[in-house]
Amino acid sequence: MADPIRLPPQPEACELCARPVALMRHHLIPRALHDKAYVQKRYPRHERISATLWVCRACHNQIHRLFSEKELALTYNTREALLGDERLRTFVEWLARKPAGFTPRH
Repeated sequence: MADPIRLPPQPEACELCARPVALMRHHLIPRALHDKAYVQKRYPRHERISATLWVCRACHNQIHRLFSEKELALTYNTREALLGDERLRTFVEWLARKPAGFTPRH
């Protein structure tokens, strides 16, 4: 039997804006695409499952506002790649200056 896939432990703060708020797991390779051939060819199963970031609701919403699932799987599949996009980086830098209880309106 194969070893279970270990997911990264939950940190104290959002891995994008660094605010200490409630966190959720963002799958860097969207789960809806795990069975697609183009995703399976690029990423082994353990990577498809374990490639995640712990992010706050505001950062998670912004990621999914800016990028399609296919873009996330093929281009924005690392923390560095996400923050390499000026639109997301600008949002994260702005949000990082807000208090933990702040929720942006969109």
